[in-house]
Amino acid sequence: MDFVVSGDKRGYYEDEIERLGGRVFRITRKTKDFSAYRRELTLAVRDDGCPNVLRIGSDALSAIDLWVAKKAGASRLFMRSSNASDGKGVIGQFIQKAIRRPLTSIADVKIAPSELAAEYAFGPKAIRRGEVRYLHNALDLNQYQFSLEMRRSIRNELGLNDNSLVVGHVGRFTAQKNHEFLLKVFAELLKQRSDARLVLVGMGELEHNIREKAKVLGVLSNIIFTGLRSDIPALLSAFDVFVLPSLYEGMPNVVIEAQAAGLHCVVSDTVTREVNVTGDVAFLPFTDTDLWVNSVLCAGEAARVDKRNQMADAGYDINEEVKRFVTLVYGTDDNARELQ
Repeated sequence: MDFVVSGDKRGYYEDEIERLGGRVFRITRKTKDFSAYRRELTLAVRDDGCPNVLRIGSDALSAIDLWVAKKAGASRLFMRSSNASDGKGVIGQFIQKAIRRPLTSIADVKIAPSELAAEYAFGPKAIRRGEVRYLHNALDLNQYQFSLEMRRSIRNELGLNDNSLVVGHVGRFTAQKNHEFLLKVFAELLKQRSDARLVLVGMGELEHNIREKAKVLGVLSNIIFTGLRSDIPALLSAFDVFVLPSLYEGMPNVVIEAQAAGLHCVVSDTVTREVNVTGDVAFLPFTDTDLWVNSVLCAGEAARVDKRNQMADAGYDINEEVKRFVTLVYGTDDNARELQ
């Protein structure tokens, strides 16, 4: 697989892509110079020589890339929805609904990780007509198995007491992830569990703001900011409960990962119910912080159970989903068998 990206910064996965034989084509952002964008994307598609082009994006404007790719010679076009919103206002939402059908009609195959994500990108009519194919955000389930050794190692690294209640969150510091609300919940939680610690994994443009907010609330010393990490399975083993108060999500991978690690999760009721694979996910409104505190306390004290078989039965085994993806692309199981 080769990749087309916009921007000059080297991406997080580029070393892995190149190590596995893939190439990364850099093009100009369409919002910066549309003519340059179209010319460079056309050249990338032709240079790649690949008849299959997959565009991952949450809104209908993402499909513009597929129109350019088709004109450049791509023979089969795929679009995969990645979110249930873009955080746009009323006007932006209206425009999205107005243009999604004509723009996304170019896609030969429409893919989504959840019904909410499918509806936002392609519309309810596309779902009713059976135009959308669903692919789970699957995992290497064995990699996420709870490990007492990893738990002890991470807690020792982060200076966490064995008996501390560790509340975990993994996500970019952006408005979507709603860290400010999480801080309010954590401040109230500390009144009942002074030994609680909040571990925030990730980076983003709002990190400084969140640090300042935590300082104002008097909880900064009880929070650990880890930055970007590549050892998420180990971190999940170190957590006692996972919390995600996002304003919107398509299908949050990290909640799937947390369940694979045997964690109970507390998430906002804006998150799709399809994420509740194990039955260990509580969906709460933003109106009652006390309810969040009580749910976090209960989830943190719940027994940790291996849920890998349950998740595999629900379609979250990456080995099986890769075969389904290859079948979608090639329309045959032959290539899927070759991957075994």
